[in-house]
Amino acid sequence: MRSLLKLQQHLVPDLMQTMLKRYRFLQSIRLMQPIGRRGLATNMQLSERIVRGEVTFLRDQGLIDLSTAGMTLTTHGEAVFLELEEVVSELLGLSQLGDRLSAHLGVATVIVVAGNSDEEEWVKQELGRACMKEIQAIAKANDVLAVMGGTTLAAVANMAERNETLASTIFVPARGGLGEKVEIQANTISAEFARRTGAAYRLLHVPDQLSEDAYHSLVLEPTVKDILEVIKSSAVVIHGIGDAQRMATRRHSKDLFIETLEREEAVAEAFGYYFDAAGKIIYKQRTIGLQLNELEGKHVISVAGGKSKANAIHAFMKHRPSDVLVTDEAAAKELLQHKA
Repeated sequence: MRSLLKLQQHLVPDLMQTMLKRYRFLQSIRLMQPIGRRGLATNMQLSERIVRGEVTFLRDQGLIDLSTAGMTLTTHGEAVFLELEEVVSELLGLSQLGDRLSAHLGVATVIVVAGNSDEEEWVKQELGRACMKEIQAIAKANDVLAVMGGTTLAAVANMAERNETLASTIFVPARGGLGEKVEIQANTISAEFARRTGAAYRLLHVPDQLSEDAYHSLVLEPTVKDILEVIKSSAVVIHGIGDAQRMATRRHSKDLFIETLEREEAVAEAFGYYFDAAGKIIYKQRTIGLQLNELEGKHVISVAGGKSKANAIHAFMKHRPSDVLVTDEAAAKELLQHKA
C-alpha cells in the first residue's frame, strides 16, 4: 500500500488532496453527528458554499444522511471512513512517526493522530477516540480501570461507547480531585466512562491536596481505605500529562509554590508529581490515590497532545516510559527534535 500511495502522490497529487479533504469531512461529521451545515462550516473553518458542495457529493455517494436534526454518517459511510483511516495514516506518515517516536522515547507503542490539539478542538476528540480503541483492545472482563482527571481524559470519556467487555469492568478515579472543576475531576470522568460503556464505577470523595494531618486521618477512614484497595488493584491506568506551570495555576497553588517550580525548572506534572526536563521528581503533592511507585504491573496509557505539551511528555517518559502513548502529529514532530 505504501508504494502505491507514493506513486499516486507523484502522479496524481490532486487526487490525494481531494481524498484527504473528504476524509476530513467524514471525520468531522462522525465526531459531531448530527450536525448542520453551518456548524460544520464553523468547525472546519470553511465557507458554507464549500461545505454545501462537499455535503452534496457525500450524500450522493450514499456516505451521509441529511435530516432536520443534521448530518450523520450512513452505515456505508462509517465503513468507508474506517477503511480510509489506515490509508490516511500511511499517507500522512503517522504510522512511521509513531514508530520513530516509540524508539526515541522507549515507549512500546506510540499512536499518533493527525493535527495539533493546541489549535484544533477536533484533534483532542481524535486523541480520545484513538485512546478508547486502545482501551478496548487491552481491557479484559472484570478489570478495574483507573482514570485521572483533566481536559484530555474528559475528551477520551466522551468518545467511549458501549462494549461487551468494558461493561463487565469497573472504572475508578486514580486520585482525589475535589479541587478541580467538576467536569474534569477524575470522579466525573470515571462515572462518564461507566455511563457510556455500561460499566460499573466507584468514586473517591477526597480533596486534591491535603495537609499532613488531614491525609493521615482520611486514609484511615473505612470507606476511603476500601476504595483505595480497589484503585490499587487496577489493571489499566489512563492518565494525561500536564505542563507544570499550567497545572499549578489551574489548581490555585500559592505563588510561593509556583515560584519554586520556576526556580527548579519544572516542566511536567502527572499523578501529582512535578518533573524537570530530565525526568527528575522535584515535588510531590500529598494526594490520596494511585502513586507512581504503584504503577508496576499495570498497563499504563498516557494521553497528551499539542506542540506545547512536547516538553512535558518528554520529561515524564524520561522518568517512566508508559506502555502506550497516544499523542498528536504536532507533539510527535516536536518531540523528535529533542536530543536523547
